[in-house]
Order: sequence, then structure tokens, then C-alpha cells
Amino acid sequence: MRAELSRGRRYPESAHPYRSSYARDRDRIIHARAFRRLEAKTQVFTTRYSDHFRNRLTHTLEVAQIARTVASALGLNTELAEALALVHDIGHPPFGHAGERKLDELMRAHGGNFNHNLHALRIVEQFEQRYLDFPGLNLTFEVREGIIKHSRDYSAAEFPQLADYLLDLRPPLEAQLIDWVDEIAYNTADLDDALEAELLDVDALRQEASFFGEIYAQIDAAHPGAREKLKFNEALKLVLDGLATDLIESTQQRVLASGAATTEDIRHAPKRLAGFSDAAAARNAKLKRFLFSHIYDHPAITEDRDRSVACLEELFRFYLDSNGSMPASYEELAQIAPRHVIVCDYIAGMTDQFLLRQHHEQFGSAEQGRP
Repeated sequence: MRAELSRGRRYPESAHPYRSSYARDRDRIIHARAFRRLEAKTQVFTTRYSDHFRNRLTHTLEVAQIARTVASALGLNTELAEALALVHDIGHPPFGHAGERKLDELMRAHGGNFNHNLHALRIVEQFEQRYLDFPGLNLTFEVREGIIKHSRDYSAAEFPQLADYLLDLRPPLEAQLIDWVDEIAYNTADLDDALEAELLDVDALRQEASFFGEIYAQIDAAHPGAREKLKFNEALKLVLDGLATDLIESTQQRVLASGAATTEDIRHAPKRLAGFSDAAAARNAKLKRFLFSHIYDHPAITEDRDRSVACLEELFRFYLDSNGSMPASYEELAQIAPRHVIVCDYIAGMTDQFLLRQHHEQFGSAEQGRP
């Protein structure tokens, strides 16, 4: 996607003398308050057990690095890919996907819903207030489009508010890559963090994800006296490299086979062209299944997660039922928009610890308010 062919910004701006439109988008995202708050939002593991775990921000940086590598190898626009990677999780609420599921459940009780990609679009278009001439960050069309379309397609009938975003067409390849590099990043990083947390049974991983076992065996044979942690690191590095390489090669093959020569050809393709080969998709799925069956539902994680999500729900209901309980700016918005929507916006913007402190202030629960 060439920056000079962008569909532009909602509010026209003069070109910058030495930064492309997508480079400016990247920089605006990095300087956004919502981006900084990712540092204090959980990825999977809380800091109770270690300071070394990924948080939502460090995960985002890893996604951005892989995205740049893959985009560069494919000859794509690395600045657009980087901007999309940096913004892809900006709409996440506290407590990861568990927090997102709870907010969605609470909103559905009022006829609404919560989706972190749609919320991210609202953040960059409305909530971030940094400039005199326009609301939001005034990002280019392609970045705003990629925020909502990088991981799924939307029906214009079901989501009429998104009608501007070419819902009947595919997004550019730079956007199509993001969901795949996101999976590469978190599947490998979550295994690394699980080992750090002493929750990972490496032998079980080697057995259930046989391709990992084969890689580990080769490393073990070449370095029999090495530390186990370093052998694990090397194996995980090769897994990541293998998945990224397959993503590059498989995407390239699909594009060539499709005959697509321009971004518009990519948009009009009958289906998305970025993705793993069947073999790599199966390997990636094995990692994901292992994480779900052995790590994500481990009591050491679920106890923190369930306690925190219960705090989120209790705080949501408190704000909903108590006029004047939110900051003045949100209370003013609640006068002109449904209160449950404004309550959801307020909670979704919170960091983990801020939400727990607010819960502690309202309910005085030392156990639920602890970090």
C-alpha cells in the first residue's frame, strides 16, 4: 500500500516534509494516552509472580517487530504494517480477553456489545484529544480500516456504522498480516512466560506439540550440556522463525497464484491471501491448544483473573446505578448518551490496577483490591 495512494484522512492535513502519512500515524499512536496505558494492562500473567512477564504493551512491541520483518520480506509498506501492529490492541479493556468477555456480557444485557477492535476505532476517532484542528488522532483511512478489519470481516447490514470502510472488500495485505503475526507473538511469548512462572511442563509440550519436540531434540543433541532454559529459548526462537518464514512464503505464493498486481487487486480478491500454509497452521494450532489446556486455565492464573473480573462487574453495576459516581466529564456524556455505554467506555479505558483501586475505594475489599 503506497502512502501517496491513501484514501486520506477524515480531516485534510498538509503533507509532512519528511514523514509519510503512515509514519505520522505510527507516531501519533505511540504518543497516544491509550497506547501508554497498555503498559499497565495484563497480557496473560500478572506481576504478582514476576516482573519479567509481558504486559499488553510489551506484547504489542513484539507484534510490531514481527510485522515489520514479515512486511519487509514481502516488499510491503513496513510503516503501515508497524502502525497497524502498534494500534491493534489499543482498545483492550483491563484483564485481557476475560475482561473483554465480561464487558461484552454486561453490554449485551442492555442490547449492546463490546468488541476491542470497534472500541479501538472509537478511541482513535473520538477519545484521544491532542490536536486543535480535529477530534481524535485523524489517522489515515487505511489504518482506521485495518483496526477493525485486520482479524475479521464485518457485514454492512449488521454494522451499518462501519459502512465507510469498504466492508465488501478485503483490506490491504499489511492489515491481513496482523492477526497472523499477533498469533506468532503470543503463542511463543506465552510459552516463554509460562516457563518463567514455573507453570510449563516442557516434556508435555514436547510430546503434545511434536514439531517443538523434534526441534528441541535436535538442539539437545547438539548442546547436551547446556542449561535447559537456554535450550528451550533456542527451540522457541526456531519455532517463531519457522512460523514467520512460512507466513512470508505462503502469503507470497497465494498472491502470485491469484495474479494480484496492485492493492486494488488484493482488495477485490474473493478471500484473504495472507496466512500460513496448512502444515504451519496445524503446528500453530497445536501450540494454541496446549496453552489453553495447560496454561490459560491453570489455577495460578484463573484465581487472579476471576477475582479481577468480578471486581470489573461489580464496579460496572455500581457506576450504572449510581448517578454522580464517575468523573464529571463522563457524567456529562451520560446525559446525552445511554449511561451503560459511557460506563463501558470509562471502565474499558482503565488500567488493571486503577480499576482495582477504584473497586477498593467503593467497596473496601482488601482481598479483591490487592494487586
